[in-house]
Amino acid sequence: MAKQFTYTSKIEDTCILVGLVNQKQTEEKITEYLDELEFLAETAGIKTVKRFTQKLERPDSKVFIGTGKLQEIKSYIKEHNITSVIFDDELSPSQQRNIEKELDILIHDRTTLILNIFASRARTSHAKTQVELAQLEYLLPRLAKMWSHLDRIKGGIGMKGAGEKEIETDRRIVREKIAFLKGKIALIDRQMSTQRKNRGELVRVALVGYTNVGKSTLMNQLAKSEVFAENKLFATLDTTVRKIVLAQLPFLLSDTVGFIRKLPTQLVESFKSTLDEVREADILLHIVDVSNPAFEDHINTVNKTLMEIGAGDKPTLMVFNKIDAFTFDKKDEDDLTEVKRNNYSLDDLKRMWMGNIQHRSIFISAIKKENWEELKRAVYDIVLEIHKTRYPNYLSPSEEELVFI
Repeated sequence: MAKQFTYTSKIEDTCILVGLVNQKQTEEKITEYLDELEFLAETAGIKTVKRFTQKLERPDSKVFIGTGKLQEIKSYIKEHNITSVIFDDELSPSQQRNIEKELDILIHDRTTLILNIFASRARTSHAKTQVELAQLEYLLPRLAKMWSHLDRIKGGIGMKGAGEKEIETDRRIVREKIAFLKGKIALIDRQMSTQRKNRGELVRVALVGYTNVGKSTLMNQLAKSEVFAENKLFATLDTTVRKIVLAQLPFLLSDTVGFIRKLPTQLVESFKSTLDEVREADILLHIVDVSNPAFEDHINTVNKTLMEIGAGDKPTLMVFNKIDAFTFDKKDEDDLTEVKRNNYSLDDLKRMWMGNIQHRSIFISAIKKENWEELKRAVYDIVLEIHKTRYPNYLSPSEEELVFI
């Protein structure tokens, strides 16, 4: 009997990671991606034992990787009692079925791993509904492959086989559940939209950024609140909104779910209502973990996602966080090799990004409150500009009277 795929079950304790090297994913890039995949696995409570990579122009249509590499993985699994395999890219239903049949082990791809994490992190009814919808939409096209073991069981003449009846029943149940969840989310959307309208004309500021860059920590420091923050991916799924007052200037600050590379389209779709806080914001604070060597890729991922949800043209303040954790390898003067990202000092990066005329940039440490007054002043200035358009008679404090507590 074929393995049933269960999204909410606990992911096994040990795994190996698998990734492909091709024109789009160089060896350097696949190392970054697998580092992130390992962090995802750790967040899900699973220990990575080994990584396997292979150079292929395109994924094999049947088993994603080459058959030789698949046998190598199979041997390693038996020798080391590995209990699951995680692929860095999304597998097609047939690829997953073929790989599971060959390896006789739980198979996950990046999408199912992220879905598992979202399912375990969801706390409110809204978040749980959004995640369940994403899971079912991912599951629906895979039902046929999950029930393929029944295809050979035939009924009488002119009748459908038991497998075909079962899959049709399951598809109908899943489609009905999807329709129900969409209706539930639509109702919550209307309620949340009403709540946003009731907030009045205060300027809205939204924290955006890659997952685990310190958005919730920054929210806690600015709002003097206790939003859940943890050094794991997707610590925050639900939107949190707080009223902030800087030098007598009030505004609303919201913290939303973080973005990630190869974010499942199902999650983007189901979390659109949560991302309305971003779409309807007046200002974005784009938080970046400057200590992460891949931070520029993270910026591009966030900008791409913002464009996809229709929020790519908003006034933005780039906030480079975690300067307390920043390290670099200083090149010797006689070293003529190419200068790489890890050779740039923090001062080098400041000159590069602060010279970017598109968005104002600031470098801070949220957890240690380094350059905190500078951050508050930057946020105050950008909020004040919009606030004055709504309240022309507003009298802002003079420079001498400005105090940021």
